[in-house]
Parts: sequence; structure tokens; C-alpha cells
Amino acid sequence: MTEQGVLLYISMKDFRLYDIADFVMDEDFIRWVQRKDPIDNLFWENWLEQNPSRHLIIAEARQIVEFIQLEQQPIPAADVQVEIAQLLTTIHQSKKKAEPDGRTEMRLLPASPRRRFGLVILAGAAAAAAVIILLMVNGIPRVTRPNKGLTAMTLAPSASSLIEKDNPSDKPLSFSLPDGTAISLSPGSRISYPNKFATSATRDVYLSGEAYFAIAKNPAKPFRVLTGELITRVLGTTFCIRGFEKDTVIRVTVHTGKVSVSTQSPVEGVPESSPDGLIVSPNQQLVYHREVKKFQKILVEKPSFVVPDTVDHSMVYEDTPVEKVFEQMGRYYGINIVFDNELLSKCTVTADLANEPFYHKLDLICKAIGANYEIVDAQVVIQSNGCQ
Repeated sequence: MTEQGVLLYISMKDFRLYDIADFVMDEDFIRWVQRKDPIDNLFWENWLEQNPSRHLIIAEARQIVEFIQLEQQPIPAADVQVEIAQLLTTIHQSKKKAEPDGRTEMRLLPASPRRRFGLVILAGAAAAAAVIILLMVNGIPRVTRPNKGLTAMTLAPSASSLIEKDNPSDKPLSFSLPDGTAISLSPGSRISYPNKFATSATRDVYLSGEAYFAIAKNPAKPFRVLTGELITRVLGTTFCIRGFEKDTVIRVTVHTGKVSVSTQSPVEGVPESSPDGLIVSPNQQLVYHREVKKFQKILVEKPSFVVPDTVDHSMVYEDTPVEKVFEQMGRYYGINIVFDNELLSKCTVTADLANEPFYHKLDLICKAIGANYEIVDAQVVIQSNGCQ
């Protein structure tokens, strides 16, 4: 088959729908990992460039295929049953034993001419069963264990290698990236990043789970976090992303600065004419509903001041026009407060709001002027009949 024919055949498959088990069982993916053919390399490097959020899945699938070392000779059906039975026995035994950090330890069968590391990949259903069983017990090996609760390994999903860190402990783990960005990785989460950012136009990291970021500023090299279907772009700010693989939603919460969030495919609420995605500001949270592929922008549960500590936060009012009160609140919290200036022109407020949380401030003000409010698209909308 010609080079164009090979590329056309591979491109007919929609790998965006594949999970790890699908990749491990795909003959084109296996051939690429094992043979490293230039034609295959060209396809997969282009595909990863177009689908950056799939780096983690590709990396883990590659590791499994390399770990398995597929056998080439045919295996009799009788041997298939024996191998699967022995593999199941090994798995049941290994689940009773755990390492000190709580992770299940996969004890492998002795090597044999037809067994590599306790797993034989067979044609058809036998192969799928073996791979799925391996995935279910989390038998993916880790290269090094630098300390308890933190594992790291070097991956190579494309031309540049990635370093992966995961957190199987019950406490957040803090560390810094090569550019100085500080990260707090939540329990059960993992993140991958290049061993250096010097050769790329952007600083890309790949997150599965939850992490808090304090980004080192570098306007010439934007920072991007790829989480599932989402790409979060930022120059320098602090924010949190939560997107575990089993979650039905992905949440991006901004503490300082601004970020832009987009997907790799059109999403309701994000016009195609807005390639930069949705802007998320401080005290806002962007919720992406995976099943319906829809964004929802909301306010955080406890908004905090976004102005410097040097600014007077007293918020004590004496017969103050409510327009001025709302304007000051919106500026202090970075939240847009929408109201009818003309309708509320005669409304005034007398109150000490210094130590009140944001929503209680709103409650007190609205009670004083006989109004109500609702949160719409991360904005506060005041509803009132005016004051006499």
C-alpha cells in the first residue's frame, strides 16, 4: 500500500472516540508503537497536534503496548484458555496485597515462551479480555517512585517527552514546573508536562483530575491546560481546574486574572466566530457539561475582593445612592451588577457592610430598597419597582 493509501486508511477511523482499551487493541496503533514507521509517525504526530487533549490517553496506551510486547506467533485455543485462567488467578491474588500507599500491586506470572510479564495478547476476544482485565486492576507500571504518594514517569506521546506526576495520597501535593509555575495537585489526580518549554510556542500541560495553578508570567509563551475536551489559556493568573475522567462536568474557577476556555469542537454558547472561547474572570466559574456539550458560567459560592488590600474595604454607607453602592460592590468583587439607573435613581442605602459576605451584602441592600436579585450568566441582575 502506498504512503497516501496508508494515511487515508488510518484517517478513516475516528480515534477521538477511542478510550485506552480501544487504542491498545487497534492494529494501526500497535504497529505505530512497535515499528515506529515514518508514515505512522507522521499521521500520529499530526493527529496529536490536532487533538492535544488526548495526549494522556495516547501516552498510557503506548506504555501498555510497549509493556505487553505483543507475541507474533499464533497461539492454540487451548493455550488461550490456560493463559486467561492463570491471569485471572494472578489478579485475584494480587488484589489481596497492597503497597504501603494503598495502591494494588500487580504480581506477574513467571516468563515463558508465550507469556510476557504475565500477559499474552491474543487475537480477537481473548486479547480484548486480557487488556481490559489489566486495565481494571490498574496494572500499568510506573518507572520511578521518588517519594511516597508521588509517582513520576517519562512518556513520549509525540516528538517531545512528557513527565507525568500523579497523586495517589489523600493530601494535595505541591511542586513547580520548569517555568516556575506552582501547582497543587489534588488527591487522585495526575498531570503531564514537557521536561522543558523552550522548544514550543505555548506551555502545555495535560490534567486529569483537579489542580490549583499559580502561573509564572510569560506573555510571549501562553500557558495552556488541556483537560478532557477543554483547553484553558492563560498568560499569568491563579485558577483551579477540576475534571476527573468520571466527572460529568469540568469546572474552571478563576481566583485572579482571566482565562480563556474553549473546546476542540463547536459547543453551544460558544459561536464559531469566537475562536478564543469564553473569558472567565475572578469569582467566576465555568462549568462544562460533557454529556450535552454545553457551557454554563456561574459565580463562585463565596466571592472575595479582587482589589488590592490597600483599597478601603469598609463599605459603610450613610444615605448613599444605591447606584454608587452597586458600582463599588461590582468593582471590589469584579462582578457585573446590572440594574436600571433611572428606576433606582431615588433609592439610597444606610448600612455598615464592612464584614458581610458578598451575598449577604446583596440581601441587605435589596431589602433596604425593596428589590430582589438573581444570578444570570455570572452577573447579578437587580429587579425593582423603584423607590418613592
